[in-house]
Amino acid sequence: MPREAGRGRALRPFLRRPCAARTLRMQNPGPDLAPLVAAVHALRPDLAGAEVKPLLAGWDSVAVEVAGRVIFKFPRHAEAAQRLRREAAVLRLIRPRLTLAVPDMRLHEAPMLCSEHEKLPGDHLDAAGYAALPEPARARLAADMARLFAELHALDPAVLRGAGAGPVDPWRDATAIRARALPLLSEPLRARAERVLADFARLPPDPCGEVWGYFDGHGWNMAFDHGCGRLNGVYDFADAGFGPLHRKFVPPGLVSADLAARVVADYARLTGRAVDVRRAALLGGCHRLSELADCADDPALVPMLTGFFADWAAEA
Repeated sequence: MPREAGRGRALRPFLRRPCAARTLRMQNPGPDLAPLVAAVHALRPDLAGAEVKPLLAGWDSVAVEVAGRVIFKFPRHAEAAQRLRREAAVLRLIRPRLTLAVPDMRLHEAPMLCSEHEKLPGDHLDAAGYAALPEPARARLAADMARLFAELHALDPAVLRGAGAGPVDPWRDATAIRARALPLLSEPLRARAERVLADFARLPPDPCGEVWGYFDGHGWNMAFDHGCGRLNGVYDFADAGFGPLHRKFVPPGLVSADLAARVVADYARLTGRAVDVRRAALLGGCHRLSELADCADDPALVPMLTGFFADWAAEA
């Protein structure tokens, strides 16, 4: 069984896509915003009267945007509170050491636990937005992402562990994915998935070992300036941790297989590490199948997730 396999909390970057937002809100509605707004006003009286815009209410946290420029994030349960504290500690450590901007996050314990940071200027980058980019912008984006990954991997692991960093969440293994996900696919996609899972099950441990990194570097965590064609920063480090290096290149593939291949090539040139673009692409397909397996019992999400695997199969 490959090192990437296992069972744990789903990464769920797909479910942060704008097209999935309405479904997720209906599944898991946010709490009454009144106590959250009261907490914001207690912490920042200067923002009283400013517009409060609720953002996506996910499994871990509820976020609000205030005055169009400040983000407050409130954990929904004890595990989310632990993740939020770890994210704030890690960001304090890594932010001065990165070229690319990440949130300058401040943690508040009272009147209720939450984080606060200035919104990074920019918007999400999806497949259509990437396809519209000219060649120089695509090259610059890949170079920026590769440099971010290289700078993160150069950090002292012991210092990161001291800040609370731990392992990334594992995926389901090939057997569990096959049992839950494949019955939901059409016959052609099922045959493709069988080949993917067979290759996945034969993978040896990652030849590049484990690194601490940002395993959520997809376009829905980017602050991208579409006017200038430039990446201003990235955010959401709650799922950062130690994991197999090749898994790092799965999230850029959610935007485009072309972007993922470029990031792999630029990263290899920067670091001298022998990164295998084929292994990274295979993990991309396995990740989408693992997400489908996690949500196999949810008829509202299954069509979207089967479509994501179909998209990967067409690109790969």
